[in-house]
Amino acid sequence: MYDRAMQALFALGLKPIAETSGDSHSYGFREKRSLHDAIKQSFICLAKRVSAPWILEADIKGCFDHISHDWLLEHIPLPKVILKQWLKSGFIESSAFYDTSEGTPQGGIISPILCNMALDGLQDLVIKGRNKKRRKLNIIRYADDFIITGASEDILLNEIKPDVERFLAKRGLTLSTEKTKLTHINEGFNFLGFTLGKFKHKLIIKPAKQKTPQLLERVRKLLAQCHGIPFYAMLCKLNSELRGWAYAHRKVVVKEIFSFIDNNVFKQVANWLRHEHRNKNWSWINKTYHKQNKGRFSWGSTYMRKEGEIKWLELFRMADVPVRYHTKIRSEANPYDRHYYVYFRQRAEVNRKTAIRDRLFLSSDAYAKLTQWK
Repeated sequence: MYDRAMQALFALGLKPIAETSGDSHSYGFREKRSLHDAIKQSFICLAKRVSAPWILEADIKGCFDHISHDWLLEHIPLPKVILKQWLKSGFIESSAFYDTSEGTPQGGIISPILCNMALDGLQDLVIKGRNKKRRKLNIIRYADDFIITGASEDILLNEIKPDVERFLAKRGLTLSTEKTKLTHINEGFNFLGFTLGKFKHKLIIKPAKQKTPQLLERVRKLLAQCHGIPFYAMLCKLNSELRGWAYAHRKVVVKEIFSFIDNNVFKQVANWLRHEHRNKNWSWINKTYHKQNKGRFSWGSTYMRKEGEIKWLELFRMADVPVRYHTKIRSEANPYDRHYYVYFRQRAEVNRKTAIRDRLFLSSDAYAKLTQWK
């Protein structure tokens, strides 16, 4: 606990330095920045007809496990004695102690900051001396995952990739030969859990293909664990899972996927009800749980709140969630620079109003809290 507290204390002093000196298109483990900012920047770099058609998908092999201690001790502005103690502290696994000669502390509070600072400079390396031949070079990085766009295969493979490998080698890192590959935008590629590809010259961003089966598998496991409990209690757990997934992915082209998931979950809930009421026929189940509310039919149940009020709880529908395309943060915005104080305040206000506008999909308690923020 003492060690984590010390890391948190030094991280507070290191964050402003990391934010000020960091790459403008780095979005992972940074304040006020998110995964959706990285996806939106990818859209900006690839959406136009004249945008770069080739993408170098880069993956660093064991980034957190192999960063050079010598490089960190030389370049990170922290007391070397303390930083060395963290880096050389070792770890215990299966009651055995292992020394650490490379890499950052596993699960350490300060590890993401050290990783970001070690990789800062990639952007300058890629776009340095951009000319007519290299004008479409862009890099979007989220922690140790990044993509580089280019106008041709030759530039990315013979110029940019060797430069990146030399850059990483100084930090004790290498690119994964299995996961690093060159892709044409028409073929599509996966980045940060989303699939980006052009269809008839239009860039489409969707959740990655494996995301939907993974969610449906989690739903199946949840329903299997909820046998023997009241229907409304199961719906509370299921709705929480569905709502979280929907709001996390609603900033891309996802309406068709939402409808597919709704249909699949509807059938799974029907099977769950059949299993729970094996001594009842389908007509009774349908009459009891499949009722009309606000002009439409849905699976649902009544329940009593603590205040004694009878409420209706129905199965959450992803297709009802409005798509809200993300507004990317300004690349140069720094939360520790007072010149951007008004910008971040306005951005937070817009996000608050958006949440209130979608209050129909929030719980009453969450909406009550939102309306108090004035």
